[in-house]
Amino acid sequence: MDNQGVTTDPQLQQFIEIESQKQRFQQLVHQMTEEKCMDKPGPKLDSRTEVCFVNCVERFIDTSQFILNRLEQTQRSRGTFSETMTD
Repeated sequence: MDNQGVTTDPQLQQFIEIESQKQRFQQLVHQMTEEKCMDKPGPKLDSRTEVCFVNCVERFIDTSQFILNRLEQTQRSRGTFSETMTD
């Protein structure tokens, strides 16, 4: 099938791009949460497990903030960030 002469709806393109960004973010979060800090649950955390959890949470927060800032910059440069945040 020939795609010449076919125009794509800009709103549809924007929607697809935003959904793709959301999917990449979710994949990243999933990859980060795969680390295993604890073999089995117990009544108390040992210091090694506690440090592992703290590091994972801090890494998650830092990465989330970085990605959100980057997404905001990208959307702001296109003038569409406020529109996407209301969805």
